[in-house]
Formats: sequence, structure tokens, C-alpha cells
Amino acid sequence: MIIYQEHVHRVTEASFENGFFDGWPNPPSIATFIRILQNSTHVILAVDDQTGRVVGFINALSDQILTAYIPLLEVVPSYQGRGIGKELTQRMLDKLKEIYMVDLLCDPDLQDFYANLGMRKAQGMLIRNYAHQSGKLE
Repeated sequence: MIIYQEHVHRVTEASFENGFFDGWPNPPSIATFIRILQNSTHVILAVDDQTGRVVGFINALSDQILTAYIPLLEVVPSYQGRGIGKELTQRMLDKLKEIYMVDLLCDPDLQDFYANLGMRKAQGMLIRNYAHQSGKLE
């Protein structure tokens, strides 16, 4: 069974199942990953209650007044297809329901996933500094 928690208390590098950031050419280290979660305004973790390991997460950055941005949703590949990503997203959108503007960017192949959860397609602009994808300060 998967349990969901809204904190990173007692989360260590050993807490994470292998497989996060699957397909990223330069993924962040687990230590950097933990810092990302700690610095987020909101975080929801999916934890396998049998192993105690984090198998999915979603985070949001927000001014907590008007705007929020959901930068990351990840479920390790061995746990995908079980509704974990959907549950994480629904919980985060519920947490942000009083916020006027909730944005996220995703690849076109993921737009239907988010549309099925009540979000709508929009256009935007972005910069991607792939040399910094790992989160390491150089």
C-alpha cells in the first residue's frame, strides 16, 4: 500500500527507491533531490508502506497568495501505472485550490494526463540550462 505524506521529516538518502529522474541525462544527486524537496513550498511524497521508501513525489513553489508553480512530478518506473502520479497531482491541486494561478510546464505527451485532472493547455515560454540539470553549483 502507498501512503502519502506532506513533509520531508526524517527523509534521508536511504529513503528513496532507485529510479527517480528516469531518462534525465544529468539527474540531480539524492542529496540535491532532498534539498529541492526541503526548499519547496509544498511537497507530497508517496511512500511504500512495506519498504518505507519514497517511490513518488510532487512539489510546488508558491507565494502562497496568488501564484503557484508545480515543477516536478516523479514516480519511479517500477511503481508507475498504479495511479500514484494521479493521486499525487490531485492532492497537490487540492492543496493549491485557493490559489488563483497554478501553472506547470510539461511535454506534449503528458498534456492529456494533466487535462484529465482538470488542468488546461496553455502556451508559455521557458529557458532550459541543461548544463545545470543536476542542480550542482559550478
